[in-house]
Amino acid sequence: MKHELLVPAGDMDSLKQAVANGADSVYVGCENFGARKFAKNFSNEEMLYAIRLCHLYGVKIYATMNTLIKDNEVTDFLTQIEFLYKNGIDAVLIQDFGMMMLLREKYPNLEIHASTQANISSKDTCEFLYNLGVKRVVFSREMSLKEIEEIKVPIEKEVFIHGALCVSYSGCCLMSSSQGPRSANRGECVGCCRMKYTLEKNKHVLKENKYLLSMKELNTAPRFKELLKSDITCFKIEGRMKSPEYVGYVTSMYRRIIDNNAENINLEQDEDNLKTLYNRGFTEGNLFESKDLLNIDTSNHIGLEIGKVIEITKDKIKIQLKKDLNQYDAIKFIKSDKGFIVNYLYDSTGKLVNSVPEGEICYVDNKVDLTINDKVGKTGDHKLLEHLKDLPARQIPVTFRMVSHIGQPLVLEINDGTNYLKVTGSPVQPAKTAPIEESRIREQIEKLGGTPFRSRATIIDLQPNSFIQIAEINELRRTLVNNLINIRMNVKKEAVINPVKLSVPTTDREKGKTISATTEEQASYAVRRGSIRCYIANEKLYSKYRTDAKVYYSLPRCSRQPAKLTKQKTLVSDYYTFDREKELIGNYHLNVTNIYTAYYLYKYGLDVVTLSVELNEQEIINLINNYINTFKVYPRFEVLVYGRVENMFIKGNILDIVANDYNYTLKDEKDNSFPVYFDGENTHILNYEPINIQNKKLLSDYVTLRYDFYNESEAEMKSIAML
Repeated sequence: MKHELLVPAGDMDSLKQAVANGADSVYVGCENFGARKFAKNFSNEEMLYAIRLCHLYGVKIYATMNTLIKDNEVTDFLTQIEFLYKNGIDAVLIQDFGMMMLLREKYPNLEIHASTQANISSKDTCEFLYNLGVKRVVFSREMSLKEIEEIKVPIEKEVFIHGALCVSYSGCCLMSSSQGPRSANRGECVGCCRMKYTLEKNKHVLKENKYLLSMKELNTAPRFKELLKSDITCFKIEGRMKSPEYVGYVTSMYRRIIDNNAENINLEQDEDNLKTLYNRGFTEGNLFESKDLLNIDTSNHIGLEIGKVIEITKDKIKIQLKKDLNQYDAIKFIKSDKGFIVNYLYDSTGKLVNSVPEGEICYVDNKVDLTINDKVGKTGDHKLLEHLKDLPARQIPVTFRMVSHIGQPLVLEINDGTNYLKVTGSPVQPAKTAPIEESRIREQIEKLGGTPFRSRATIIDLQPNSFIQIAEINELRRTLVNNLINIRMNVKKEAVINPVKLSVPTTDREKGKTISATTEEQASYAVRRGSIRCYIANEKLYSKYRTDAKVYYSLPRCSRQPAKLTKQKTLVSDYYTFDREKELIGNYHLNVTNIYTAYYLYKYGLDVVTLSVELNEQEIINLINNYINTFKVYPRFEVLVYGRVENMFIKGNILDIVANDYNYTLKDEKDNSFPVYFDGENTHILNYEPINIQNKKLLSDYVTLRYDFYNESEAEMKSIAML
């Protein structure tokens, strides 16, 4: 099986590095609708150039259109998609389910990849998306290689193999949007997982002021042989916010590993270089079921450890090196978190030098008022970076064939394995003096400098005593090469655009109140209350009340078997083939931010849909009105009007806390306390304060109001929800 190496490009320089260093495909973002809003990204003009450049070298190019879309953005979103579609984009990565389905209907031969933001964590989800026409899924980074290989669905599989890791399941992190207007689902993540936290239990400090949620960098190179034996279609590198040099180096390393089938690869120097380029510590990740996932001491680039400080004066820092150091390298004193560029480097005698080798003593200027004998990391290697700026020449192998028969037009052909082109010249004349030699013809045909091609074979059918002008050979070669370049750069599918007809059956609007119960007291009260629909996630608690007609099971998020776990009445949080014979309600984790996502969820089997908690009150009202105006029926919507939003959903016991103990909190540097608990399989971090929509009376005329309770008493429930 040929595996695809997919490489990030946050800007044009990174794209050129990716292509030159052997990427099979690249993924890029437009100026809007991509999950890395703060990368440089590509204007439409740049995107046209990028598509042509990639296609010239036989590299596929995918656009990341993987944010949640709001109703007022749908027109612009489709306009951008259509521009990409008509200009030859090879696929688009999508998170928003409504947009995914709308694109499948409107642009039937546009290739859709389900982004990791769409949270692909099960065979059930893969089957669902495959049956809807999605070509490829990007698996959650929480999935193990074993779990991925057990999924036998004829859909292309893509996994991350290198780069930064999110601590929360992607698409399930609301931490950023809960702290302000910047949503990770909208490409605006502020990196809350890279900040310091204090873990407490009943106000008692367990871990203080550490980076308790900061993941190490994924690096699967040491175990890549196992990946090459898998049925994974595509290996993906993370890094649209990384430097072009980083992109180039990581691409070239994995290209070498793949091309050599991970045999006889010495990664020692690669690891040093990787640490210099970007390093938070490395992990093999959940892909290989590693438990070594976090670096709680720092969330920043620590570089390659090259030595230790052995003496400090006001002016100079004396360092014992275990790796070489060069002028203009960047260094960092790891514990002190201070660093600088080494503009002046001194050897052990105090002489200015360009380089000091490993094992020697050197001096640098004390430009940061260093006070402790710290470890030294190299965070930038000047020589390596300069070397990486010189792009390697990526050449496309072609075959030439020339036919020279006297009295017949001269023929020159070129073949790149996909395209076959032929040009003809003037009739070949007999030589009056010396005939042209075959070696001279070959020399002229293979003059390909300044082009992306190299000749792997040049076949010459030369009748003896032929005379051919050198200028004509050159002209025919230039014409062929230019024509081939033009054909390769303009590869695109026919843009088929269908009208979309949406029809919604008449439904009765649903009004009233629902609650989500965490404790026995809350569940007991809800059942006694009678008319209140109650969601219960704790399976033991649910089992006690499951016979009550108003009790629904709250299905665990990111389950590996959601269909199997679905009860007759269930609140669902993942996308899979919904059982129409059961009463199913979509949780807010389905990220419904537009009327199309709601429409398709109804179409595929949900009875009620909970709107995204990332919508503000006015956006909720607008969405309701848009749905009514578009479909001429009332939607069956539920809106969370009170409760602690689940900010993060994390695989495993990342904080090493006692299961089902609700007395833990994470405190941030602003002194906000986030409730946190471990359910036996996953860690949940709730927001430090409950959401509390004020305009409940207006909403109550159109939707069901939902109240999520965590540790509130029965009396508090009555007061908050007016139950």
